Amino acid sequence: MKYDFDTVIDRTNNFAAKYDEIGLKFGREDLVPLWVADMDFRTAEPIIEAIRQRAEQGIFGYTSRPKSYFAAVSEWLSRRHGWSADPSLMLHSPGVVPSLSMMIQHFTEPGDKIIIQSPVYYPFFDVVRSHGRQLLENPLKNVNGRYEMDYDHLAELAAQGAKYLLLCSPHNPVGRVWHKDELVRLGQLCLRHGVTVIADEIHSDLVYSAHKHIPFASISEEFRQNTITCIAPSKTFNLAGLQASIVIFPNREYKARFDAILGNLDIRRNNCFSLVAVEAAYRQGEEWLEQVNAYIKDNFAYIGDFCRTHIPEIKPNEPEGTYLVWLDCRELGLNRTELHDFMLNEAKLALDDGFWFSEQADGYMRLNAACPRSILTKALTQLKQAIAARRDKD
Repeated sequence: MKYDFDTVIDRTNNFAAKYDEIGLKFGREDLVPLWVADMDFRTAEPIIEAIRQRAEQGIFGYTSRPKSYFAAVSEWLSRRHGWSADPSLMLHSPGVVPSLSMMIQHFTEPGDKIIIQSPVYYPFFDVVRSHGRQLLENPLKNVNGRYEMDYDHLAELAAQGAKYLLLCSPHNPVGRVWHKDELVRLGQLCLRHGVTVIADEIHSDLVYSAHKHIPFASISEEFRQNTITCIAPSKTFNLAGLQASIVIFPNREYKARFDAILGNLDIRRNNCFSLVAVEAAYRQGEEWLEQVNAYIKDNFAYIGDFCRTHIPEIKPNEPEGTYLVWLDCRELGLNRTELHDFMLNEAKLALDDGFWFSEQADGYMRLNAACPRSILTKALTQLKQAIAARRDKD
């Protein structure tokens, strides 16, 4: 079927954090919300129908997960990414960030060293520091607007006795889809220094043009045995509110340790709606995904054209993956506080500040492009007018 991504859906009664928490986060309500990373699109019809049928049963007790659930995940990974992941090594978790937090807390000891590659999704910082672990930053190198890994620096950090590396693939917020040779070099370095990789691959299905996501654990058996992979349908199909993700382990020992944590917290089970939604997504959601990816890619082109034509001071990247645009605003000549205030009070946009992702990312903002084109037009027009007004003052 043909899906409609242009219609603006009223989310005022949707209990949407992206809208309802603007005032709490930014101190004012009259902002275009392009911050929280969920989509402003209805999800695929087969998912909606699966939830509708489940709701009509009228009984919402404890769930039992059928074998077909993880089989659907495995078949999706094989079909979309060429990875034959073993369903018997998979566990359900409420989300990728909770999984990362639980693993850091229970698989490491206070003071252990954990590597992240900044600028990166800001909960990576939190899950390390909140558990008293030592954060080692391996900043990505910005090479003419395209980010690359700094392997020499990474080797120095790994040699300090780091236990784990949190890999963001595709990378949020810089939008890189790592090439195989980049991942191979990373994996060999981690093996050499005894660093286990926890791969956050939540954006793996949101990849554009000629780029191809390569599951890190799929590259070789050695890599698979040294990798824990976190995936979820939440970004792919806009299902974050259903709180369901999948963790794929390298062996039964790791799986059993994590399963015990889930058991102690009594969070082993899906809720009744995520149970049917996840399987419907992975079995019947491909048509919707192809269409939404094409729409988002066109949104990227629209943002790029608009900025080049009307606001050349703002230089957006064109993401290889994710639906998040990394805006280089440094030519505005504003420090972090001034840029935050400008976007908030002059352009009236709710964006994610660059420094949330790295102390070195002053002058950048993250914009969520997974919305109807008309919302982007409104946001970019407000930004254009705010910059013009600032020019007139100078």
